[in-house]
Amino acid sequence: MSTGREFADLQGKCALVTGAGRGIGRAIALELARAGARVVCNDIDPRTATETAALIHLEGREALPYTADVADGEAVRRMVQEVVAAVGHLDVVVNNAGIEPSSPILDMPEQMWDRTLSVNLRAVFLTSQAAGRVMRDQGGGVIINVASIAGVRTPLALRAHYCASKAGVYGFTKACALEFAAYNIRVNCVCPGVIVTPMTARARRDPDIMARWQREIPLGRLGTPEEVAKVVRFLASDEAAYVTGQAYFVDGGKAMH
Repeated sequence: MSTGREFADLQGKCALVTGAGRGIGRAIALELARAGARVVCNDIDPRTATETAALIHLEGREALPYTADVADGEAVRRMVQEVVAAVGHLDVVVNNAGIEPSSPILDMPEQMWDRTLSVNLRAVFLTSQAAGRVMRDQGGGVIINVASIAGVRTPLALRAHYCASKAGVYGFTKACALEFAAYNIRVNCVCPGVIVTPMTARARRDPDIMARWQREIPLGRLGTPEEVAKVVRFLASDEAAYVTGQAYFVDGGKAMH
């Protein structure tokens, strides 16, 4: 089995992945570990965070589960402090945690809007701020945010809050990259399209939705979490040393128009 180090050697690096308990986050955590990083697997669910860390341990790699709500500023600051205290440095942060409840705009409860923006956008700011301070003081680092094509080019019905949050992640990534460049911190984002994850499981059971997706995606299929993770691995590595402020679409061509 490939170790992943052929293209992106992260040996000796410490990487924090939020929302690492399942789906894209779990795939990213595994991919970074295979490239040699020691991975902190954050999730709000301690069971899934522990499961991801266990999968990494089974491959003979290093991982640490960490339970925290990344929409809570104090919890985020404590997490970053404890990671640095345990490992001594923090080199890569992947802001992946996200939620996607559904509701028409006219019926959407304020609480649903607020929670979605908190988890999907506010948490990206909080984690980038806390980690950015550490990276500034240590001389550099990498931050990678998981946005979505839904926040840039292909809005989703019943997901206005999700689209708004991911558009915010896209814009924040560029502003953050501009400010953090002075500290040798690179900031990029990936924009997945339709990926086979628990978040899309319900829609994937609908044959009409699946048929429409296959028509709309030029490559004719859904993506996998591992395909997103490989792009993240590249961005985390020195292979991408001259890349910052960019958005990488991993969507089978769906948003090319």
